[in-house]
Amino acid sequence: MFTGIIEAVGTLRQLERRGDDLKVTVASGKLPLEDVQLGDSIATNGVCLTVVEKLADGYVADVSGETLARTNFAHYQVGQKVNLERAVTPDTRLGGHLVSGHIDGLATVESVSPRGRAIEYWLRAPSGLGRYIPEKGSVTIDGISLTANEVDGHRFRLTLVPHTVQETTIGELKPGSTVNLEVDLIARYLERLMQPLDDEPEAGGITMEMLAKTGFLK
Repeated sequence: MFTGIIEAVGTLRQLERRGDDLKVTVASGKLPLEDVQLGDSIATNGVCLTVVEKLADGYVADVSGETLARTNFAHYQVGQKVNLERAVTPDTRLGGHLVSGHIDGLATVESVSPRGRAIEYWLRAPSGLGRYIPEKGSVTIDGISLTANEVDGHRFRLTLVPHTVQETTIGELKPGSTVNLEVDLIARYLERLMQPLDDEPEAGGITMEMLAKTGFLK
């Protein structure tokens, strides 16, 4: 589990194809590695990867075929900059939101424009994912916890302050760029709970009426 607060920007040092999988070596930059152990998780551009080898200045991880099919890792090149975050601990401040590191799909940047000292980005979520992004809701873009300030169908607007642009890779994005998108964790589970299974009766489950009565819906 992660929070979407980026700790460092690293670099992909080596990408080695192994059948349908990929072995990646990441130079971790200023990411603290003193407490990182084999088997620990590090979000790499939002993708939860397991450390299989620890280096003096980085780590090695394996990327499965499933992950390659759902993320931008299939298109990354050596030298690619990536946002890094270690997994949370019980005493971690939850400065962003709950992030699983399991990418739902690729969003596309439609426009980038300055607004005062900030930068606005309009992105389009892939079909089927826009429903999970409400106005003022949380999204994760390449591992960064962000707020959707405006929503228009499958399109949503982000407003980035200078610090976020400087401390992450998002300043490199331009129209046409694709990014790893993870929608809100709670929205995904809530929808699943509202879907009755074939062998289960609908009565007693979570319904729109029940949510309205308990104050979750207006």
